[in-house]
Amino acid sequence: MIHLRNIEKVYRTSTIETLALKDINVEIPKGAFLSVMGPSGSGKSTLLNIMGLLDAPTKGSVELAGRPVVNMNDRSLAGLRNSKIGFVFQSYHLVNDLSVVDNVELPLLYRRLSSSERRKKALAALEKVGLTARTRHFPTQLSGGQCQRVAVARAIVGEPDIILADEPTGNLDSVMSAEIVDILATFNKEEQTTVVMVTHNQELANRTERVIRLYDGGQVD
Repeated sequence: MIHLRNIEKVYRTSTIETLALKDINVEIPKGAFLSVMGPSGSGKSTLLNIMGLLDAPTKGSVELAGRPVVNMNDRSLAGLRNSKIGFVFQSYHLVNDLSVVDNVELPLLYRRLSSSERRKKALAALEKVGLTARTRHFPTQLSGGQCQRVAVARAIVGEPDIILADEPTGNLDSVMSAEIVDILATFNKEEQTTVVMVTHNQELANRTERVIRLYDGGQVD
């Protein structure tokens, strides 16, 4: 599902050059559930951004479902992200002025769906994360765990092939963290969705099939 070959990522300014990733080779099959671990600054989020087509490598090749993507234009990349990838972030990134169900519908606005179809899919996604009683609430009325459930519902509403979760439990206590990973694991198992999760928590990483470890931008696994 995701194939990275000889990936290198360099960030340059007028005065400094930073090597964020070096010689990364990762092959992730369809339906896998794996985690990415490493100390702060090791390149975890950069790696996830390249997998999610949010950033391009300085060197190397990226394939998504067997399709090379490095030379795609921005419009094609945006379309591929919207149809194939769901994102979950540590800070939720919900729109406080929108209700829960409207937040979940957001990715579907870029698809050719009627308003009733969007609403139906959003409600179904919220049911999967156990928030059917909160559809009309606003993010400011929810707990942190509930906000992250909304974010997961938003990630799965478009039925993506891949879910990329960047520290999805970083702002949650241990109980809520386990519940979020339960949801991701269930979706992975039932829908055969590929899930890649960045985490600092070894206990949560142990629940995944494989761990990619990074240190100073390189693989150590």
